[in-house]
Amino acid sequence: MSQVDSSGVPPSAHTPAYQTADLTTCDTEPIHIPGAIQPHGCLLAVDHATGLVVTASENVADLLGVSAADALGQDLRALLGSELTVEAMARAEQEGHEPLVAQVRPAPADPDGLGSLRGREVDVAVHLSADRVVVELEPLADRRGLTYSSARAAMARLVAAGTVSELAARLAEEVRAVTGFDRVMVYRFDADWNGEVIAEDRREDLNPFLGLHYPATDIPAQARRLYTTNWLRLIADLGYRPVPLHPVLDPGTGQPLDLSGSTLRSVSPIHVEYLTNMGVTASMSVSLVVDGQLWGLIACHHYSGPHRPDHEARAAAEYLGQISSRMMAERERSDERERALAGQEVLSKANAALLGAGDRLLEVLVSEPAVRQLVGAHGVALCFDDQITSAGNVPPPETCRRIAELVRRPDGEAAAHDHLADLDPDLAGHARLAAGALVVGTADDRWLAWFRPEQEQEVNWGGDPSNAKLYATEGSEVRLSPRKSFDKWREVVRGHSLPWSPSDLELANSLRTQASTLLLHRSREQIAVAESLQRSVVTDLVAEHRGLEVAATYLPASEYQLGGDWWDTLDLDDGRVAFAVGDVAGHGVAAVAAMTQIRTALRAHLFAGTPATASLDLLDRMMATLMGDQVASAIVVVVDPATGELEIVNAGHPAPLLYGDGPARVLEGDHRALLGVGMGGAVATTATLAPGATLLLFTDGLIERRGRDLVESVEDLRRSGEPGPRAGGTAPWSSALVDSVPGNRDDDTTVLAIRRTSG
Repeated sequence: MSQVDSSGVPPSAHTPAYQTADLTTCDTEPIHIPGAIQPHGCLLAVDHATGLVVTASENVADLLGVSAADALGQDLRALLGSELTVEAMARAEQEGHEPLVAQVRPAPADPDGLGSLRGREVDVAVHLSADRVVVELEPLADRRGLTYSSARAAMARLVAAGTVSELAARLAEEVRAVTGFDRVMVYRFDADWNGEVIAEDRREDLNPFLGLHYPATDIPAQARRLYTTNWLRLIADLGYRPVPLHPVLDPGTGQPLDLSGSTLRSVSPIHVEYLTNMGVTASMSVSLVVDGQLWGLIACHHYSGPHRPDHEARAAAEYLGQISSRMMAERERSDERERALAGQEVLSKANAALLGAGDRLLEVLVSEPAVRQLVGAHGVALCFDDQITSAGNVPPPETCRRIAELVRRPDGEAAAHDHLADLDPDLAGHARLAAGALVVGTADDRWLAWFRPEQEQEVNWGGDPSNAKLYATEGSEVRLSPRKSFDKWREVVRGHSLPWSPSDLELANSLRTQASTLLLHRSREQIAVAESLQRSVVTDLVAEHRGLEVAATYLPASEYQLGGDWWDTLDLDDGRVAFAVGDVAGHGVAAVAAMTQIRTALRAHLFAGTPATASLDLLDRMMATLMGDQVASAIVVVVDPATGELEIVNAGHPAPLLYGDGPARVLEGDHRALLGVGMGGAVATTATLAPGATLLLFTDGLIERRGRDLVESVEDLRRSGEPGPRAGGTAPWSSALVDSVPGNRDDDTTVLAIRRTSG
């Protein structure tokens, strides 16, 4: 016994152009090429260039009195008459599907009663399908008296609607009045293509569907795509027996005729079964398309037998749908503008608070209530230089970091998500505080995040949606079934926050711009002060010392103009000269401030006569006690110009080089830990600076290169020969050594050369 659907028709009859779809493949079924039409009309497809028939529906024998086989190859004028053919071919070149009523050419004689459309006026629909002109004929249906005046009145009532809800309600009423269906619903899609009935006009004895939701699988993706190209689809009788096309495959292409624009297209047997299970006997749908995207549908159902509105009524319903689509878009934009205007008032309050914050800008950015109110958030967290501060209801700091990592855009523009558990299932446990988040920020360690808690929502489904959920979980191999139960099914949805609107993102971007501008202004002021301080401390000018020739230079890193390198020179009471070179970790204002303190403290210790070893120990203790996690390297060299004796004390700094005859010698000596660790125990080593020899002190910027071994760099420097300044070395450094330092430096570079000129 052959399989049949609930209408009593074998599934293969609906779609002879392809293998009968089952419920495991319904979401990929090629419904635009069924190879069959509904029987309330007939179809002829002609070659656009020749006007000869290449495809005909089998029922042209009943409706036009000629078999489908005999119709093939005939000129369309021979079948329909010249007047209808000329008009139809002209309509094929026009956009849209204006109703056409025309008379079919009568047959010379029809003794057997064949050709029921001969000599009669018919509704004609024409469209292009590739290089085929598709002509569809239907007997005239009963007119419903639609006039220009009634159409204008309907439009006026729609225009008077102030909100999307009011507009949808009016639209359902107008379409039902035009088409005569028992029930007309306005059906809106959400972001996941689930649908909700937002308006309904129905026969009084029917149960209401208003407010019910339907899973996305009720309308597969390919059906939604077809709705955006063909805005109206009618099934005049759910119990219809499909009429195949002859031939099923177009002889010119070897492919089934594309019926995407057809008014008679046979529909999927799965959809027939679905509607039959609902008790529907006829249906029609009109697309609502906003900005090129399917927004929703006008869904029309009939329960009391077949129902075929005439072409005028269908065209009117489609026109109302098109106009209402534009109105829907405008109403939504208007609602969004209202929200945006309200948000701008809050943004002004937030900006005023930031402008008056001064040095408390970051603190105010978190604590100011208007910042949270701006996007309707319950909590806010700020990460600045990897330090997180927050206010309101927010998850733990590490969870905030994880959310920012998942939501933040690389360009720093606002991005949002209202179901964070979709991004990371572990975040489901934080939904009470943060089910959704909006994040702005330019770096992993600099961002601002707003959080919304979960908003429990009770959703009434038109039947148990578990089939759709099972399909999404298990994959496409799970068999879906056209639902037989459409009783109300109540579900509580958890884990989602209220959705973030486009105006929320725009307001967040505006606040980000304002805060960034203020931070930049404040940073520029701080940088100007720091640069001035740095220039006064780190200079190329050196003091003159008897018996010594000294030259120095400082090159900032390419990406920063503020760094932690420094050098110093000081005449001691016993006739010796102390030289120091150091490198404070980090860049920017903080590094300059720390460098200045460290340099000043070391100079004070040495000026007071404290030995170099003790001076570095005191400096180490001060940094560990007063400067937190700040660390630095430093080397102090005390030179006796008369004897050339060198005392070298090194705290984690690159060893100096001694240039004389031949390759330079690395003065390794005893190294102690970096300053700021608090270990103490500096040790001095000695060496001799002969007359004419040069001692080279430097920071690691001179020898560190990406992709190059540090030992190799030191060896190249050691073998480079005399690097010292030219005669009269009070001028800025000009040796080939410093000139060769690359322009794309990763770190600051400081070089100090000391040449002994006399014995």
